[in-house]
Amino acid sequence: MLFNSFTFVALVLLTLAVYYLPPLRSRQVWILVIASLIFYAWNTPILLVLLLVSIALNVATSYQILHAAPRARVGWAIAGVSINLAVLATFKYAGLLTALLFNLLGLPLPETGDWAYLLLTLPLPVGISFYTFQGMSLVIDVLRNHQGSEADQQIQARFFAQLSPLQYALRTSFFLAFFPQLVAGPIVRANDFYPQIQPKRWQEIHWPLVFQSLVSGYFFKMVIADNLKDYTFWITYPYYQGLSTITNLSLLFGYSMQIFADFAGYSLIAIGIAAAFGYRLPDNFNFPYISRSIAEFWRRWHISLSTWLKLYLYIPLGGNRRGAVRTYFNLIVVMTLGGLWHGAAWSYAVWGLFHGVGLAVERLLNLPKRIETSLAQASSWLRNLVETVQVFAVFLFVSLGWLLFKLPRFEQAIDFVVTLFRNWQLGPDLVYIVPVFFLSLPVVLYHLPHFPMVAAQLKSPVKIGRTWTGAGQELLYGAMLVLIAINSGSANEFIYFQF
Repeated sequence: MLFNSFTFVALVLLTLAVYYLPPLRSRQVWILVIASLIFYAWNTPILLVLLLVSIALNVATSYQILHAAPRARVGWAIAGVSINLAVLATFKYAGLLTALLFNLLGLPLPETGDWAYLLLTLPLPVGISFYTFQGMSLVIDVLRNHQGSEADQQIQARFFAQLSPLQYALRTSFFLAFFPQLVAGPIVRANDFYPQIQPKRWQEIHWPLVFQSLVSGYFFKMVIADNLKDYTFWITYPYYQGLSTITNLSLLFGYSMQIFADFAGYSLIAIGIAAAFGYRLPDNFNFPYISRSIAEFWRRWHISLSTWLKLYLYIPLGGNRRGAVRTYFNLIVVMTLGGLWHGAAWSYAVWGLFHGVGLAVERLLNLPKRIETSLAQASSWLRNLVETVQVFAVFLFVSLGWLLFKLPRFEQAIDFVVTLFRNWQLGPDLVYIVPVFFLSLPVVLYHLPHFPMVAAQLKSPVKIGRTWTGAGQELLYGAMLVLIAINSGSANEFIYFQF
């Protein structure tokens, strides 16, 4: 069920209407669980079985960790993590691993019939990467809370351990299946979510936040991302080979704008819908395209995934506590696995490796710190200029990485880069460049108040999607609503739905 479909809007409005009925306040969690299951089952009902099995197994293992003897807790945690990994590996990576095995054995891939063909053709359940990661975080956090900080232990005692088995099953089902963030995040931690599960009143809802998040999110998705895709389509083999260097660079710039608008738009919509029901989801983006280093980019882009990888993979591997070489190794391994999380194709692993090596080299050379130190006594003008160059360099690095999302065959991504150098003598194709420029402009303006040279002149940058006041507020959101109504592109799935 697409967020930008009439069916979805009808589901949200109907659920809201029932949710805030005073006689049903004690049943609000049940209402949201039922709405979430309807949402997930709408297009492919059979996939609901997998979600329900996953929920049941996470409920069982995490509940056992809560109440088992200390020696048994680790075993239940290992079982819970293993189950989630098995579900993810079977339905997302079985085809990739089967193809790899057949290639290593020199055998042709089966085209019909047997078990190998079944593994190669397993459907990818929507949102499986997100709800399995959220399930793993639940299992690990419940285990860690036993020996965690005093605050974590208090949260566990109050919001987990005191629940009856039925209450715990219901709340955990809600946590794992909450429909605004079920299929593409943000990934939520149990310690942040469970304390929010309490009866809600519509008078307590911050409706300006709901409105602004929804309008901003739908504007990013329907006006920017869905229109840009008609032009970034030309970054497809072999079409880009006939386009000039400046045209291909413009299209690559447009794709960077598209993927941000698409995913940030989804996150804002999810935040807005969750807020309408009284729940707070974490921000997933913090103006990532003004980052001055690769490490800063990953503190600003898909924040919930970056946080998950840090807490549950990077730190357990040793983080940066076991020497420089181990730190570089950990960065590369974590980012490569993070790349594979995005998709069951080697191109995603290469994309993760690309970022991992970039992070390792950046840390090896200590570039951000060295630049900051060298500019300590520089004029503000020179400092802002150097920071601007850093922003453009990181943006170019990130944009080249996005090629592996757009051109999943590695050789085609390399060919695109070669084409940039080969076709420099061809003239610009304004029929592509001009629309991409104007469609990308809102994303540029969104980041602009936080750009080094601009931020230095502003005391309070505007944040779209969050409450702010001023004479232009009504005009801005009114203009976005008009553009949503008259200039939306053809409805498409969000890019991250495929992950």
